[in-house]
Amino acid sequence: MVTEKDLIQVRSITESCGLFYPVEIDVAVELVQECLTKGPDSGYSFLFADHMNDLIGYTCYGMIPMTAVRYDLYWIAVQKAFHDQGIGSLLLAETERRIIQVKGKRIYVETSSRKPYQATHGFYQARGYKKEAELADYYASGDNKVIYSKPLSTWVFNGIIQ
Repeated sequence: MVTEKDLIQVRSITESCGLFYPVEIDVAVELVQECLTKGPDSGYSFLFADHMNDLIGYTCYGMIPMTAVRYDLYWIAVQKAFHDQGIGSLLLAETERRIIQVKGKRIYVETSSRKPYQATHGFYQARGYKKEAELADYYASGDNKVIYSKPLSTWVFNGIIQ
């Protein structure tokens, strides 16, 4: 469940990453506002990681309209001070688990081809995501849109859906 406080904290998290343009950060905050305003009808779900009552990371995801339970991962971001501590991996795994619980079959992620995003590409690939497409000059000249996807399968381990 999102709160008014999340507006400020999502801005702080996305700003701290050093990857996103101001307009992208504004969009991240707008999605929180949309969820605050419309609730589940917004189509956006959020998962938050906190540390000592402060948000340190989050994902935003939602079912892709007009698909057979396919999902977009719109945002995953972790406060810069908490990078390389496994928080992004935990957030992604829990997001995938939640999507599987509602019978989601595949998750899609889009990202930039710019050099600062190379670690992001490695992050997804190490977690089973496959590069599906690259759209040339999508965001700007020389800044391609890279699309990753991962099929989601349900398996049970000791009675827990994995």
